[in-house]
Amino acid sequence: MAFTRATGKHRARSRRTRRGMSAAGAATLTATGVISALAAPAHAAEPDTRAVGRTGLAQALTVGDALADAIDAQAEAQHQAAARARAKAAARRAAEARAKEIRAEKQRAARAAERRRLNTFRLPVAGSYITTGYRTGGSLWSSGSHSGVDFRAASGTPVLAVGAGTVVEAGWGGSYGNNVVLRMADGTYTQYGHLSSIAVTVGGTVVPGQRIGHSGASGNATGPHLHFEARTGPEYGSDMDPVAYLRAHGVNV
Repeated sequence: MAFTRATGKHRARSRRTRRGMSAAGAATLTATGVISALAAPAHAAEPDTRAVGRTGLAQALTVGDALADAIDAQAEAQHQAAARARAKAAARRAAEARAKEIRAEKQRAARAAERRRLNTFRLPVAGSYITTGYRTGGSLWSSGSHSGVDFRAASGTPVLAVGAGTVVEAGWGGSYGNNVVLRMADGTYTQYGHLSSIAVTVGGTVVPGQRIGHSGASGNATGPHLHFEARTGPEYGSDMDPVAYLRAHGVNV
């Protein structure tokens, strides 16, 4: 009895066809990165396409999980780096703000110290004392009384501005001899008479303790000393008690 080859839709796939399909599946998995290669000896059994599919799927899931983990790790690292950068920038801004505040505090302190210095009064002759008091009477004075006080000072002793002010007179003052008159910062006036030399000029400004001349015996004087007056105005006759004036400005006389 002769056998005939099956034809039509019931025809079974040949071994060659199945082998080609398996090879195509492996090539597809290799091209998508799921598996790198499918290799077998020439005498190996014919591959199982279902096993290949399961293996490729597992490898694809493993690769996907690893890639997701790598992306998450990279994102977390970037997030932490950004957080560190923000913290560093905030610290820098805080340091700059603190440095600015410290500079401002130092400037305020310096201005306050300068105001205190300019508002501080001192004796016109360092370490000296009064030898003739205010309103002392006698024929030595044309008005009949002393319009200021005399400080003991050897000839050539530095004479100092008692406070901050502006020079309104510097030169010969008649019976006062060489004299300097200052308009003080508070609007009052001080006078320094019988000087041997003058170290300031009209219009100049002085600070407390600045040397304005040297003591002497010029003008109507019986010997070297400093004649000091406190006045409400620049003119003669506007005098006030120099001791009370200096004490009111914190000077121990």
